[in-house]
Amino acid sequence: MSDANGTNGANGSNGVNPEKDLSAENLPGQRGQGGEEIRIQRGMFGANAGGDTSGYGGLVRSVRLPGPATRPYGGWFDEVADELEGALEEQGLLPGNAIEKTVVDRDELTFHIEREHLLLVARTLRDDPALRFELCTGVSGVHYPNDKGRELHAVYHLRSITHNRLIRLEVSAPDSDPHIPSLFSVYPTNDWHERETYDFFGIVFDGHPALTRIMMPDDWQGFPQRKDYPLGGIPVEYKGAQIPAPDQRRSYS
Repeated sequence: MSDANGTNGANGSNGVNPEKDLSAENLPGQRGQGGEEIRIQRGMFGANAGGDTSGYGGLVRSVRLPGPATRPYGGWFDEVADELEGALEEQGLLPGNAIEKTVVDRDELTFHIEREHLLLVARTLRDDPALRFELCTGVSGVHYPNDKGRELHAVYHLRSITHNRLIRLEVSAPDSDPHIPSLFSVYPTNDWHERETYDFFGIVFDGHPALTRIMMPDDWQGFPQRKDYPLGGIPVEYKGAQIPAPDQRRSYS
């Protein structure tokens, strides 16, 4: 139910932090030279060997991932971080061993979690009365080929119905060892989401009850949403002209 100010309860609208800290370190979208550089992009689409036909071939920019935020994060972000760290300590786990970094970017709170501690952190976020993130709305895969040693990322979106809050967990794994614990035992609704992420990105969710492809044929080779996946395709005839398959055109990768 909305209050007189049009917000959904005391914690703000749709889980957005109502008391965000607008310090220089936490301004959304203002990374500048901060964060972690993973590559230098040249041209509009990052093409090489003269394949960029966009007209922006001279464009050069740094591609960065947001770096760790500094305290205070602002509003309920600090409360959630404090409660999570305290609950982990009560279970005998040092927070610094489980939480790689805490990011506040674009008014969103993300905990980067070491994969071996993902299950414990997720269960704590779900069950601790001060946290109560009862719902995981899914897991998304991301592939950063230039993020060496952690090319594959899994991003979980957690919502607290009790406290009307929204956070994310992010876990990484290398291409050479693409294993991340399944959260099916904590959030059963992740069943098909993990299957889709495995299907498209090749992330293996250890402990999933039936990790099989869900969109592509069972005998499909490769993982189509990885950045290094070949375009493939078939030739197309259009008004008498033969248009070659994407993998036979100019390179845009």
